[in-house]
Amino acid sequence: MARPAEFDRDEVLDRAMLAFWNQGYCATSMANLTESTHLNPGSLYAAFDSKEGLFLAALDHYGKRSVEEIRQVLDSGNTPLDGVRAFLRRLAASTTKPEAKRSCFLVNTMLEVARHNERVRALSNNYLRKIEGLFRQNLQAARERGELAADKDPEALATFIMTNIWGLRVLLAAGANATRVRFTVDQLLSALG
Repeated sequence: MARPAEFDRDEVLDRAMLAFWNQGYCATSMANLTESTHLNPGSLYAAFDSKEGLFLAALDHYGKRSVEEIRQVLDSGNTPLDGVRAFLRRLAASTTKPEAKRSCFLVNTMLEVARHNERVRALSNNYLRKIEGLFRQNLQAARERGELAADKDPEALATFIMTNIWGLRVLLAAGANATRVRFTVDQLLSALG
């Protein structure tokens, strides 16, 4: 009987995610993946069935991590609205980091793969909805506490924020300078009141 492959799944998913993130799904070959994950093709196929299976697992891994990181930032504020502001300020500050040019793995996936692959689109949309839901919850709590004006619709505002975050991620990948990003974030902050 064949022995099951022994490896750290999270470490393999981190490495595969970076390969896909840096090169894109289409440009990442199985040779790239075996090199980046340090696994042979047989082990990758046994564990993930296919390149698409590995991609979906890496995307799921990234999505879970992103949701948790965003939840922590939103929960870090003294108030729900402070949490949203903290996230937006953190986004503005990220423009100076080299990885900002990579954009967001979820956004990149939506632009490259999700239009042509229903499984990838469904998984990406699932995490994007969860993230938007986190913003909506904070905005709803802020309105209930009187931090956010009663005429502000938390659902519409959460969608507005998410749409701008996606746009900022694309701008960062295109090499937008910090001033443009800060201007956009300032507009988002002013929309919060």
